Amino acid sequence: QVQLLESGGGLVQTGASLRLSCAVSGRDFSTYAVGWFRQAPEKERELVAALAWAGSGVHYSDSVKGRFTISRDNARNAFYLQMTSLKPEDTAVYYCAASRLGVVRSLRSPDYRGPGTQVTVSS
Repeated sequence: QVQLLESGGGLVQTGASLRLSCAVSGRDFSTYAVGWFRQAPEKERELVAALAWAGSGVHYSDSVKGRFTISRDNARNAFYLQMTSLKPEDTAVYYCAASRLGVVRSLRSPDYRGPGTQVTVSS
């Protein structure tokens, strides 16, 4: 059973940076696609970043392109979301997710998801 656990969320001011981490346990995830979703109150869930198993494919939503970077460290069983130039509209619960099918499109319906971490950006 694969388990994901996010860390690194918090309260920051506009323009700040945060790095979210997702620790993966239970199985070698090196062939999985990984990604980050977010959901704000009364808004739909948004896939903000995704990375294919061999780094061969990457996706960023238009709302975060140029500001967020997804990366993975298979040796450490972890992946990350580096967020810069944060804005109040980035405020949401952020979830990490993984799919056994190692392509970016599989993150539309991930096999595994973490419990989430709150990111709040004050103006």
